[in-house]
Amino acid sequence: MTRRYALGDHQWEPIKGLLPGRPGSMGVKAQNNRLFLEAVLDRFRAGIPFRDLPERNGYFRVIHTSFSPWSKTGV
Repeated sequence: MTRRYALGDHQWEPIKGLLPGRPGSMGVKAQNNRLFLEAVLDRFRAGIPFRDLPERNGYFRVIHTSFSPWSKTGV
């Protein structure tokens, strides 16, 4: 069963190799880029602050800390 707002495989496949933190890229490796991206999409889709994200997305401070450099570099 897929979650209502989860990225489908057909949506994830074209972008997974473009994201920072992927295997083979320089820098810190992401634990789960897909889960992180879904959390960011949930945040903007609902128009809520990071601290109001549902628990299914993980700890909001980790998501915000990961999102900040993305935002600063224009990802």
